Amino acid sequence: MTHRIRIAAATVAAGLVLAATGLGTAARAAAPHTPAAAKGQAAAPCWHSGGKWWCNNKRGAAVWAADSVTIVGYMHSNPSWFTCRLEADPTGGGGPHPNRWLLTKADNGRVGWMKDSDVYSETNPVRPC
Repeated sequence: MTHRIRIAAATVAAGLVLAATGLGTAARAAAPHTPAAAKGQAAAPCWHSGGKWWCNNKRGAAVWAADSVTIVGYMHSNPSWFTCRLEADPTGGGGPHPNRWLLTKADNGRVGWMKDSDVYSETNPVRPC
């Protein structure tokens, strides 16, 4: 990814790690769940709860390092939480926001970026990084 995403990753990673500690599977299960949109319908937006942005996502979606080459983990949970969104290099996944990445923590505890195309919810409500 470009220099922009590396700077953003460094800026928000410390806050993400601090905010994310203690949020495990039980917290994910407790988050309100909004079903994904049916094909041809507008996606339900991500929602804010407990200081995180929660979105419906593909199970098993890759979470990438800032270099967009290295996979740091996977997100098997759904919904999952995100800290912020960033417009950067193309994700290669198409969708309504082909340059959008969302900062999160993979299920293995590693901080990284998920492609917007792996998120079913509309991510516009998620705050910019």
